[in-house]
Amino acid sequence: MSRDRLPPADAMFLHLEDDHTHMHVASVTIFEGSVDYEEALDEVRRRLHLVPRFRQKLAFVPLGLERPVWVDDPHFNIEYHVRHTALPAPGTEEQLKRLAGRVMSQQLDRTKPLWEIWLVDKLAGDRFAMIAKTHHCLVDGVAGADITAVLLDLAPQPPELHAQAWTPEPEPTPAQLMSEAVRERTTQPVEILRGVRAATRAPRRMLKEATNFLEGIGALAWAGLNPAPKSPINVPIGPHRRVEFVRASLDDFKTIKNALGGTVNDVVLAVVSGSLRRFLQHRGVDVRGLELKAMVPMSTRTDDERGALGNRVTAMAAPLPVYEEDPVMRLGIVRESMKDVKSSKQAVGAEMITQLSGFAPPTILGQVGRLQAQQRFVNVLVTNVPGPQFPLYSRGHPLVDLFPMAPLAANQALNFAVMSYNGQFGFGLVADYDAIPDLGIIAEGLEKSIGELLQAAEAASSRPQEEETETAVPEPEPEPEASRDSSDGNGSKDTEQVEVGATSAPSPRGEVPTTRPQGPPSGA
Repeated sequence: MSRDRLPPADAMFLHLEDDHTHMHVASVTIFEGSVDYEEALDEVRRRLHLVPRFRQKLAFVPLGLERPVWVDDPHFNIEYHVRHTALPAPGTEEQLKRLAGRVMSQQLDRTKPLWEIWLVDKLAGDRFAMIAKTHHCLVDGVAGADITAVLLDLAPQPPELHAQAWTPEPEPTPAQLMSEAVRERTTQPVEILRGVRAATRAPRRMLKEATNFLEGIGALAWAGLNPAPKSPINVPIGPHRRVEFVRASLDDFKTIKNALGGTVNDVVLAVVSGSLRRFLQHRGVDVRGLELKAMVPMSTRTDDERGALGNRVTAMAAPLPVYEEDPVMRLGIVRESMKDVKSSKQAVGAEMITQLSGFAPPTILGQVGRLQAQQRFVNVLVTNVPGPQFPLYSRGHPLVDLFPMAPLAANQALNFAVMSYNGQFGFGLVADYDAIPDLGIIAEGLEKSIGELLQAAEAASSRPQEEETETAVPEPEPEPEASRDSSDGNGSKDTEQVEVGATSAPSPRGEVPTTRPQGPPSGA
């Protein structure tokens, strides 16, 4: 029988995982009311047929000859995966954050389906929380948003759903896994040859795709040749995590981008830059001339693929100008830099490399994953996932807050995950427990950076609109031919000398400097 084999992009997350690097994504959702554990179990049972992968586990091929396959778990136990706990009095959000940090510190058991849901009762204010954790090889951020929508309701009254009978398929034997892997490996050269034949029948298309491939690989290689600078957030990590939440308004972010320019994602990167600037200064780091690099995942999932499990994601490196003190200028730098990054085809190159890895043996794929973890191409992960922009419910309880949490990579002790929900923005900050005990400084920095940009945006919007029609500037008189041609005899022409860094006064949107300030002298 044909089994679903783990795609290369998903398998990479298995290879990146070790005792200190946990590759699960998670979220903390907060609801009004209290939870009834037995009712919650029944609700999950009635919906499991909508996400059949949640009753499957990975079967690993002997000797690592091929990537694992998904198989039914004959010992599936819903009570193992859906767990119930409660906060001690007084049930503060600080206590919830500590619990979420402990949950994030525990790896998922690879011998079982790779997910857990923790129902957390006794949260102050007559609320309860749900901590959902899923391995990254199973679902990316955008797909996770769809799965969350499946498990929740669109109205206070839950729909009439009935649990469907399920009989697990027999587990494959090691011999079966080996034979299937060998058969697939022997057919891959034929598939490659078939693809080459198809390409030669359409030479123009082949040339265009080859050009895009080379441009993408070149942009990616250039980004790799410019490693991220050293910083206090790029240190070896341990297995333990701490978590912070920050609430924001999606309308505030739209107000900022409408008044000061850019996109919502540009504003996210700008406020992250401002937060990191404050944190580094708190740590005594000289931020003059310092520009950090963020990895920004980009979903390649089409509308037809929404709701499907597995990863459809690539990434690009984005600058974080922590050297810039002025928040409006900082946003302007991010805005212009992101235009250059998007046109560089970095994401195209990353996606093509991921596609090519499908032809690599798992042993090579594992070495690539471990090598990637040792590099410092970026300083920090910043991921912004659009969530449902309508209210959701769990058994009639309104969902009021949603905070995503992303896994830490090796030598990256901090990341920022952002998700919008029903007009709100929820920031989930995950950090190594020992490396960043002052994570609260970063959370406060986010709030202050958002406030600064919102204040600037409101000030810019309140100014009287400048006249649309201004006195036209007269065209300069054409120069005489003799003065126009100032060749010095070797074919070169005199050109106007422009002083780099000499700019006019910034506009409300902020002019972007052509170069960033120089850092301190070596050894300073």
